[in-house]
Amino acid sequence: MKKAFWAATAAAFVIIAAPAIAKDKKPDKEAVKVAEAVASVTAPKDAIKTVTLTWPVGVVAATPTVAADAVLPANTEIVLKMNAELNSKKAREGDLFVASVAQDVMLGNMVVIRKGTPANGVVTWRTGKGAFGKSAKMTYSFHSLELEGQRVPVSGEFRQEGSGNTGAAVGAVAAAGVIGGLFVTGRSAVVEQGRELKVHTTAAIPIVLPVVAAPAAPPPAAPAVEVAPAATTTN
Repeated sequence: MKKAFWAATAAAFVIIAAPAIAKDKKPDKEAVKVAEAVASVTAPKDAIKTVTLTWPVGVVAATPTVAADAVLPANTEIVLKMNAELNSKKAREGDLFVASVAQDVMLGNMVVIRKGTPANGVVTWRTGKGAFGKSAKMTYSFHSLELEGQRVPVSGEFRQEGSGNTGAAVGAVAAAGVIGGLFVTGRSAVVEQGRELKVHTTAAIPIVLPVVAAPAAPPPAAPAVEVAPAATTTN
């Protein structure tokens, strides 16, 4: 009896998994959509233009500790924050989404990339949740920042899986049989709003120091006024 049950269960898994395996062999149109989406947010190969440094919010301008010929080096870490939830239930391969820089990126005592700068991301692969507790999976990547009217290249790839409960699925199959297991599905892959993710620059970013106005010259001193001595009288 047990052998027959587990044989039927294995057969059901094969039947359920077959379409998923076939689906994982991405049709050309899906591959093209992903490639086009990535290309649409990839920074051009032209040289990056200089970025003007600024002072952190609330900081009074002082003497920069940055050399005039300095650059923000490649492989600089940048922390991003998701602007909205990314859910495999709705997301599709090739979908674009936007995150924001979570904190100022500094060079010395000045800001190169300000908090809130937009970052461009793409959903590169996904599977839906399935029967027998099979949870969804999704990969996504970041390719550029929108900085001072130009795209600056960054790199960061991530994978998210739904938190399926395999133990519960096996229990349901044992209790309700193979057919019952077909209705025990996994969970969607969810990247929640506000999640912080680390990416890195892939090229050096040249900088330029802000023009600091020269201090105003003090007003000219008033000319000295000569006071004539008081007249004296003699008796």
